[in-house]
Amino acid sequence: MQKILVARPIFPDVIDRLKQYFDVDWNNGETLSADALKARLADKDGALTMGEPIDAAVLAAAPRLRVVSNMAVGYNNFDMPAFNAANVLGTNTPDVLNETTADFGWALMMAAARRMTESEHFLRAGKWSKWSFDMFLGADIHGSTLGVIGMGRIGQAIARRARGFNMRVIYHNRSRVAPEIEAELNAEYRSKEALLKEADHVVLVLPYVPANHHTIGAAELALMKPTATLTNIARGGIVDDAALAEALRTRQIAAAGLDVFEGEPSVHPALLTVDNVVLTPHIASASEGTRRAMANLAAENLIAALGEGPRAGQPPNPINPDVMGKARS
Repeated sequence: MQKILVARPIFPDVIDRLKQYFDVDWNNGETLSADALKARLADKDGALTMGEPIDAAVLAAAPRLRVVSNMAVGYNNFDMPAFNAANVLGTNTPDVLNETTADFGWALMMAAARRMTESEHFLRAGKWSKWSFDMFLGADIHGSTLGVIGMGRIGQAIARRARGFNMRVIYHNRSRVAPEIEAELNAEYRSKEALLKEADHVVLVLPYVPANHHTIGAAELALMKPTATLTNIARGGIVDDAALAEALRTRQIAAAGLDVFEGEPSVHPALLTVDNVVLTPHIASASEGTRRAMANLAAENLIAALGEGPRAGQPPNPINPDVMGKARS
């Protein structure tokens, strides 16, 4: 049987499914160090990862490796030029988490706008002794302007939800979406700078690539309204976390909701000192149904890419399909 590594704990029934086709080495414990990952991959034909960095050095240490299936939409943990040079296929798990992630983006945005965690901390600390009309005044969602940066599948799901809140929707994307999608979402295209100036609530849903590093930094935050909120459910590195912490401290913007961070699981210490931010540990897709769907899609990609199962040779979500059928180099 071909050998695979499952690099992190996952649903046992998914492991059972993989064992129908492969000799499975399952790391059901702590996250593997870089050296441990190389050692475990040395004799493997495939791997199922959940964010482990896979670069040229890792690929060189695993000469049999032909497929790496990432249980995520984003794959900035993959060095794709190295994958292409080695003829190693990468796969990901798009679509199955769109709606769940959009739900969570809205939850973060609303919690930030209405100061939910700030007021909860106040209550838990025993500071609530009386009611007053101006206690924790926040910003309305309904009737406001939503700015979506990154109008892909999840961005569109975010925008669809705005209709129920009678919001104006503006968006910025690398390229404009099709006119019929703009019409369906009642969304208007803006430059990034115009969007930041105009939006009451900005939601980031763009992929991490080097060109998107610090898409939101000090200069961009300075363009936003002092009453505006910023929500990031995209990837760490899209936002300059240090600049954001300073903008929150000085109330240059009203609030933020963050599910992703630069250098996570570390969080910039300055973000932990400001009250007007909602912080969650990269859980936007964390409903049981969605995580099961992601795990099974990652398994299906791996099974099919390694020539097994009913879809043998036709994985649903290849990232670099041009390497399929080529010998490992």
